[in-house]
Amino acid sequence: MSKKAIHSTQAPQAIGPYNQAILVNNMLFVSGQIPIDPKTGKLISTGRREETQRCLKNIEQILKAAGFGLNHVVKSTIFLTDMNDFSLVNEVYRDFFAEVIAPARETVAVTALPAGAHIEISVIAMRDQPTS
Repeated sequence: MSKKAIHSTQAPQAIGPYNQAILVNNMLFVSGQIPIDPKTGKLISTGRREETQRCLKNIEQILKAAGFGLNHVVKSTIFLTDMNDFSLVNEVYRDFFAEVIAPARETVAVTALPAGAHIEISVIAMRDQPTS
């Protein structure tokens, strides 16, 4: 098995002992992204819509760094501290995946997330052929 760490300067740096993503053959495992602005390093907390958008934009940048796109995402997991945000998060999520087949997904309620975030999203992406 060949494992490669993926890093994008256009997404927030990991806030712990992990990588933004790991590429294994033709599969990319993207670590959970909270709504941190990569330019400032600060958590965005201006509303769930903006927070969800930031998480997904961070994911897009990590996918791009590995040569992937949203069309390669086959599985996503969303963690919410308040399930009342579910409908709003769905609206934003739908916009990001409007042009592709939406991935399989689960949304889970949690009591807390890193840095006081209200949302965290992770994805798994896959290509037909491994990269060299």
